Amino acid sequence: MDIEQIASLERGQKLPLQRDVEAIAIPFGKTDILAEDSVVSVMQAKGSSVSVGFEGRLYLIEGRNLDALGLEALPRPTLHENASEEEIEQFVWDQLRTCFDPEIPVNIVDLGLVYGCRIERLITGEQVVTIRMTLTAPGCGMGDVIAADARNKILGAPQISKVHTEIVFSPSWSRDMMSDEAKLELGMF
Repeated sequence: MDIEQIASLERGQKLPLQRDVEAIAIPFGKTDILAEDSVVSVMQAKGSSVSVGFEGRLYLIEGRNLDALGLEALPRPTLHENASEEEIEQFVWDQLRTCFDPEIPVNIVDLGLVYGCRIERLITGEQVVTIRMTLTAPGCGMGDVIAADARNKILGAPQISKVHTEIVFSPSWSRDMMSDEAKLELGMF
């Protein structure tokens, strides 16, 4: 299964879990276990993750766990061991483009939420990624979920040992920060 097939899932579609599965609780960003045979409802299927509803709460199921939904699991994103600094940076941006606010069908890069990404090599040789991002509004509770999703995907590169997400509100997010594709997707043209 590829990412396009994930997008074919329909909102409201009911799916029984085929096994216990780790899911990121929305908006808290903490991992919970959803039990086998529980029936979840698809809320949004974008990128490489699926947002589901279960017992009045929302959860994010990552691509590597899609077999729990009866789909083919996606391999964890990774990068070859001898990747250059440019390849590592491109990998990080590619992974950020697979992260979606669970309530908005546009990735966080095109939505204009990512202000910057810095990759630093420590004296130990470890590489640390710091992502500077914002939210659509200061009261938005999705920051922890988006940060956890990005962190899990980026850590698939063996060269990266840590990912820090810095949530900032200056400058304030505005619709002008969105890509043209995002505005089109959300009907803002």
